[in-house]
Amino acid sequence: MQQKHFDMERLFQALGDKTRLRLLNLMGEQELCVCFFVEILAQPQPKISRHLAYLRKTGVVTSRREGKWMHYRIALPSNPHAREVLQGVLEWLSEDKVMQADRARLTRACCSPNKFAALQGVPMPNLIPTIPAIASR
Repeated sequence: MQQKHFDMERLFQALGDKTRLRLLNLMGEQELCVCFFVEILAQPQPKISRHLAYLRKTGVVTSRREGKWMHYRIALPSNPHAREVLQGVLEWLSEDKVMQADRARLTRACCSPNKFAALQGVPMPNLIPTIPAIASR
């Protein structure tokens, strides 16, 4: 059975944008509502959604709708080389100081959503089954 072609060039283009890297970093081992990305990154919702759509088309993010909320999480590519690249990037993100600061803001927002007006009533992040390469974070 022939394996579906994976567009490696598109993967590298997706990983070549700081906003998309920040989105992947925030998702980590959880599923997040778009509202959290908007709040933590202080970017307009259309810009965040555009970057999330790019990541989804690349095959490294999946989404699901729950009522009016869109939730996103990392999806490891089936292509072993692409998966290895993504896992390496996710490990690197976990060690980067700027990315750690984003995750700290997310943790504060999840622990005290009442301090973030834009997060009133939004669904809290859901932990997803551990992604092997980032389980050590």
